[in-house]
Amino acid sequence: MSVTTERGPLGSGTTLFEHALRLHRHDPDSALPRDGEPYPDDDVHRRRQPPCSPKDRRLRGTEVAVILDAYFGTADAPPSQLADAFHDVDVPIHRNEHIAAAALRADRQRVRQTGRWLVRHSADRCSATVGLALLAADWAEEDIPLIQTIGLLSNRFGALAAHALRRRRGGDQALLWLAQRVAGWGRVYVIEALCRHPTLESRRWLLRHACDGDFLNGYFAGQVATAAHLHEAIVATEVDDDLVDHTGRLLRLMADCGGMGMTLKQYPPAPDVLAAHAAHLGLRAPTAGRYVDAAMIVDHLTDKAPEHGGCTAEQRDRIVQHYLAVLNRQDWCDTVRADLDADTDFFAWFTSNVAARLHLRAFTDLTSGDDR
Repeated sequence: MSVTTERGPLGSGTTLFEHALRLHRHDPDSALPRDGEPYPDDDVHRRRQPPCSPKDRRLRGTEVAVILDAYFGTADAPPSQLADAFHDVDVPIHRNEHIAAAALRADRQRVRQTGRWLVRHSADRCSATVGLALLAADWAEEDIPLIQTIGLLSNRFGALAAHALRRRRGGDQALLWLAQRVAGWGRVYVIEALCRHPTLESRRWLLRHACDGDFLNGYFAGQVATAAHLHEAIVATEVDDDLVDHTGRLLRLMADCGGMGMTLKQYPPAPDVLAAHAAHLGLRAPTAGRYVDAAMIVDHLTDKAPEHGGCTAEQRDRIVQHYLAVLNRQDWCDTVRADLDADTDFFAWFTSNVAARLHLRAFTDLTSGDDR
């Protein structure tokens, strides 16, 4: 990676980039704990009065663009001049037309050098964000490692990092690498970027690993199902366990993510995908996770009219019967009762709601008061 060697401002403390890199080295294959929070500048940002966003959303980013225009208009101004320049203005964390336009008005090489310096040396999240926005307006491949590293702080930098990587040759692979190491809102930004232009490799990963169990997965579950060709994959005769398990998570999310993302009602292949998942489930060994996902799918399907699940009444009833036949098998009942932790709040909620409504055999004694 090629970056300017100019030093950061004295007394600036730990930079955002150094913070992300240090945490990443502790566990290089996982998301940063708590998305890297608190950031090194957390005390400063908690004490300040947050800048007001303009009432007209179209004006967001104009204050940043004015500062950039003034900086680029001074030929000998060093990047360190911008180290604290954005602390008191509203800095968008998504791609912004005004900031991108300011980058395009300036000399490309100077924009790249400035963006690199700010990402690498900023101890203030606002300046680091502007630096990443400048790199997101460019396409130099050598900046990919820099973008990936700051993108690990994904709640703040994930959206811009995803956009920046999408613009670069080799960015697809880099975006997939990042998707495997982010969580929360950052995961939403990166997975959505992968879904816009999926490759064969990213489709395989999306079909098996996109959902990590977070509630926010509901924002992109339907996009994954569509972009990764879930229908084509799950109706095949030979499928692997990871695909079956992840399909269960996708269907569970899509059954109950109204207001967030695509629901089963909006997903045309829903009846075929549900039927195929139920069929594949019946051919596999039971696990508590598979049991819970299937039970919650059935609960959502039976709670509302069939069309909410994307099915006709006949399709819905047939799919529900198939799922229940699997869930009520003795081996599945024995497994869920042995493996589902009875001391958790989830267990109490599941047994008194889902299991009770569906009269699931594994829990009938519990819901009827028998403590056997």
